[in-house]
Amino acid sequence: MPIMTCLHYWIWNKLGGKKDFFFASAEMGRWAFCVLILLWILFPLANSSVDGLDKVRGVNLGGWLVVEGWIKPSLFDGIPNRDMLDGTQVQFKSVTLQKYVSVDGGGGMNVTVDRDVASSWETFRATMNNQLTANYRGVPGWDDNAATFEMTIAANNLLGDYQLANGYGHDKAKEVLMKHQRSFITAGDFAFLSRNGINTVRIPVGWWIAQDPYPPAPFIGGSLVALDGAFSWAQVYNLKCIIDLHAAPGSQNGMEHSASRDGSVGWPSPDYISQTLDVIDFLSARYANHPALLGIELLNEPSAASVPLDVLVSYYMRGYQIVRNYSSEAYVIICQRIGNADPMELYQANIGDSNIVVDLHYYNLFDPYFDNMNAMENIQFIYESRVPQLQSLDSANGPLVYIGEWVNEWSVTNASQIQYQMYGSAQLQAYDAASFGWSYWTLKNDRIHWDFEWNIKNKYLLLGSGYWILEYVIRKWITATSKQCFGNDPSVEAPKVWESNERPK
Repeated sequence: MPIMTCLHYWIWNKLGGKKDFFFASAEMGRWAFCVLILLWILFPLANSSVDGLDKVRGVNLGGWLVVEGWIKPSLFDGIPNRDMLDGTQVQFKSVTLQKYVSVDGGGGMNVTVDRDVASSWETFRATMNNQLTANYRGVPGWDDNAATFEMTIAANNLLGDYQLANGYGHDKAKEVLMKHQRSFITAGDFAFLSRNGINTVRIPVGWWIAQDPYPPAPFIGGSLVALDGAFSWAQVYNLKCIIDLHAAPGSQNGMEHSASRDGSVGWPSPDYISQTLDVIDFLSARYANHPALLGIELLNEPSAASVPLDVLVSYYMRGYQIVRNYSSEAYVIICQRIGNADPMELYQANIGDSNIVVDLHYYNLFDPYFDNMNAMENIQFIYESRVPQLQSLDSANGPLVYIGEWVNEWSVTNASQIQYQMYGSAQLQAYDAASFGWSYWTLKNDRIHWDFEWNIKNKYLLLGSGYWILEYVIRKWITATSKQCFGNDPSVEAPKVWESNERPK
């Protein structure tokens, strides 16, 4: 049997094949790994171009200028009573009646104590205020029932800028954030990215940056100085910058990375949209003609459930024009709505005439569909779902396509290094076809497989185009040799990765 066919078998088994063949040996593994490294060295990260500019090979600087507690949980360690931060969801149950407190009709001012089961009407969101109001001087109308309740914390999943600032208080929060902004991302990180073939950083910012250094409470100033520093480092190391408005006034998705106070989505209101356009004007005026600027992203991950398409398209059109008032060349990036919205809706909206980009975020996570997939099935999904969608969008003769967020992580437990390498390779090959390029989420993260730097240093993600070449050849071998290698033995299940014509639903 040819040596390369043996390599095909070895990789298939490493990806989750059901048979252990005699040639899946440690020697073959070492040989294959040497081939990967050799090709990685011989073929550094390739640079194709868009209109004369290199395609984006980017990394996000997530968790730096917009706080995301899951990226660096230790930022919140010093907050007293952190179980009751803004947005914490609580439920109250009468000790005597054994009934839950409920908001009558799901909203309004009236509450009752009459529910046996706690659901959305019986769940309240906590907000922190430096005041206590108690202006009722009579006796509560509880009859013989003591007004004593058991409180249950139903959810405490918002750890963003609002929670950090309100939890610590202004002075301590400023101390914590200033230390974080100075140390989390440094010039050395830009040097590392440049050495590893990265040419762009996507930098999430919050809307309050436009009012720096004195943003409205409870937000803390300082992010504008840090962003200026990032642009200076980018010039030194020949990187480009994409400014990404990650957190908009009122919150566009109710998540911590949009700096939501309580999980609600208020952004679609005219007042908040007007404020957001002012932020785009500020960023455009300041950076549109900076030599390190590549583009401005008007809004990150608006919620499909809460942000109507017509409202979003109107905002994108106005934001596009604001950027164009300052630059005819800066790319204007518009993000698809999250929540299973079809990105084609933005291609059909005719938002702008030139240098416009649609941002898609690809994760094999955050959906029950991926929960039970093995390594082979995850890779198959990349080729049978992601690739056709990218091909369809690229052929739409409209905006450029940008995979603004993706990660070398999945729901596969106890995955091996070679499985991560193959999964990463499949994504790199697929997303490299995007007409504008891609950006990894994110540079640094306490969760190691989300951490780009860790993945590169530990060789769980190989960026060299030689690895893509090997991966392509392996796919061809699997297709061409599966019948030869497996024959007609019904007890052996041939690998189905890259062979099925049935696209996952």
